Amino acid sequence: MSAHHHVQSPATTRDDDADLARWDDDGAPPAQPRSSPAAWLRVGAELGDRLVALSGRQDLLVTCRPGTRSGAPAAYFPALGEVEFDAGLFAPLQPHEIHPRIVGDEERYPAAWGVFVHEAAHAAHSVWTQPAGANPRVIEAALLLEESRVEGAHLITRPTDRTYLRTSARTLVMPDMAHPTLQGIEQAAGVAALVLGRRDVGILDAGETRAVADLCERVLGADLLATLTRIWAAAHQCADHDATTMLAHAQKWCHALDAAAPALPVPENLTDLLSGAVGVVMDSTAATDAADLAAQAAATNAMATQSKAQAQDRAQRAGQRRKAAATAKSVFNARGTTVTPDGTPAPYGNPVTGTRRPTAAEQSAAARLSRALRAAAYRERTEERTTSPTPPGRLNMRAALARDAQRAAGSVPTAEPFTHTRRRNSPTPPLRVGIAVDVSGSMRAACAPVASAAWIVARAAALTDPDSLTATIAYDRHLTALTRPTHRAPERVTTFDASGGHHNLGDAIDALDHGLELSRPGAGRLLVIVTDAQYGSDETAQAVTRVKQLTTAGCAVLQLTLTAESRHLPGTTLLHLPQPSSAPVAIAAAATDAIRRTR
Repeated sequence: MSAHHHVQSPATTRDDDADLARWDDDGAPPAQPRSSPAAWLRVGAELGDRLVALSGRQDLLVTCRPGTRSGAPAAYFPALGEVEFDAGLFAPLQPHEIHPRIVGDEERYPAAWGVFVHEAAHAAHSVWTQPAGANPRVIEAALLLEESRVEGAHLITRPTDRTYLRTSARTLVMPDMAHPTLQGIEQAAGVAALVLGRRDVGILDAGETRAVADLCERVLGADLLATLTRIWAAAHQCADHDATTMLAHAQKWCHALDAAAPALPVPENLTDLLSGAVGVVMDSTAATDAADLAAQAAATNAMATQSKAQAQDRAQRAGQRRKAAATAKSVFNARGTTVTPDGTPAPYGNPVTGTRRPTAAEQSAAARLSRALRAAAYRERTEERTTSPTPPGRLNMRAALARDAQRAAGSVPTAEPFTHTRRRNSPTPPLRVGIAVDVSGSMRAACAPVASAAWIVARAAALTDPDSLTATIAYDRHLTALTRPTHRAPERVTTFDASGGHHNLGDAIDALDHGLELSRPGAGRLLVIVTDAQYGSDETAQAVTRVKQLTTAGCAVLQLTLTAESRHLPGTTLLHLPQPSSAPVAIAAAATDAIRRTR
């Protein structure tokens, strides 16, 4: 559990300030603020503010000073409406370092706060009063049963205080073992009530209290321990104001001990045995709490690590988007120049050889593809039927008769006899097609068919839907836009040659992704990569990362190859074309399928 450190200015007196000024340059360590009873007044006042939330009472006073009048670490005085608290529980902290009013500050002193929570439980639930003339021994037994009862009641309303109540058990029970007020069998019974009673209300675990349970069963006997267990279990169900029932349980407690005591031998070293067993219990609870804190700290660190990794991933993605935007802006320039990976114009290596008029076959293919895309994008009208008790709508006679019958029977009519059908046209999804063609020396055979396919797809998409966009990038070491994202149908076919070296598919995908919004749903999205994938390991890794991001976003990725020596890029759908002239048909079929699958 992480601590909340709040650095505060030390509270010093005028004398302290004078001493510091007088000995400012003497070379000795700086004077420390002195701890005095007056310095603890503020701590007590802030504890009183927190006591309101813990106990639900606003009529109580908390006094905090070194030592207490009762001699106990803390005590609650119902008649005075006061909780007194020993400042020694905060050791080694000084009063100027303690700020209970700040929620979370208690995590720096869990033992002291656990005792304070215990006293708050008394203030909230120990509201029954002792009747005049009651047997002091019975009153003592009732107060013994009250210890675990109030903690169980407090745990019901504030379950998150369990950790502090476990800490208070170690702080309060161990001192009671060192100075027992009961002797003999009653001492063992008192230890059972304090330890095993806390087990039964959920403060301690059964495994942690096994040492005390085994010892008390040997000393008290199984029958007497079972009887005492039933008594404190019944006391746990007692109402806060029910003094009669509480004293009745205490009376049964005394009778059970009196009846069984003559037949039970008392070990000579009973106090030492009980102290040892209680020590084992406290060590076990301390180990469990330490393990829980370590597990919680590990979980917190894991969450922090995960959050840091997610933040780094978001930052990396944002940087990648900015780089993709810059790449797209530089590639899709109006002059059609070739650019380097950093966006600057390349001094050489432009693969574009010119433009030509489309052939009649290409124009026919574009028209056929446009019709195919239009048919694939068609969506049936949706129908939505609603019923209502009043027009407009078609009257359903059965529902009308049912409504009349309901009204005649005197009930509220629920039948709705009018049915209205609303038909809506489904929007036609646009098309986004990006083509990345490898123009290294091994891809020369693909130049002519890919140039034809790029023009056919761009022409068909523009004729099908004005919102459709296509773009084609030729890549080797550099990037060149053959067609740019535009709503206008291209008039001429851009021709190019393949004579480059190395590859830069990663940046080509980034430019197409940003320019065509291939990662955004709502359109038929397709990326076609025409390549033999004869890449180096770094080039392949960068390309595969981009392909995975696109496929995760729902964009179809098709790889067209022309030779048997081609490699398969992981994540893409591989299509081998023995005849390069088949590329336009294959790309058109993939585009049609992409828009057909759009939801």
